[in-house]
Amino acid sequence: MPGDVWASTSMPYLRPAAGGQGDVWGQEAAALGRRGTQRIVRAGEVPAPEVVARLLGLEEGDRVVVRRRIMYLDEQPCELTDSYYPAHIAAGTALAGTAKIRGGAVALLAELGYVGRRVQEDVTARMPDQEERGLLGTGADEPVLRLERVVLDGDGRPIQADLITMPAHRQRLRYELTMG
Repeated sequence: MPGDVWASTSMPYLRPAAGGQGDVWGQEAAALGRRGTQRIVRAGEVPAPEVVARLLGLEEGDRVVVRRRIMYLDEQPCELTDSYYPAHIAAGTALAGTAKIRGGAVALLAELGYVGRRVQEDVTARMPDQEERGLLGTGADEPVLRLERVVLDGDGRPIQADLITMPAHRQRLRYELTMG
């Protein structure tokens, strides 16, 4: 059903919210008459998995900070989002805790002197594992989209990596590019 498909663009999530407002996810959903919420499942330091190490330019097992969230649209789970930050940037900050961050992680990173200037995203499709099916409320025959994103600062250094898993049948990704 077209009304159940969420059209998502990455750009709003890569810029700090004006005036330290609430999170961008909630704002974007509200602007469309919907309710976007999130639950932070886990946060803290962990060894970098292989994919995260590759995205952040680290060695597998190096310390990173992760914020693991379930995103909800109108009370229905729509994304599993794991955001990773190099420990030298995020350890000891609010990124390592489970409390919501006023203005979101991007605003906190900017306050710490880390501003994203370039983003690389790869999207693949696959079948979900049992845990993903349970968390997203999908059937065994419903594929998911997996978005791998790395945010780089003005010097090309990785400051954030996101691994996002979404039910394919409820998601549409929109990319708008401006040539400079």
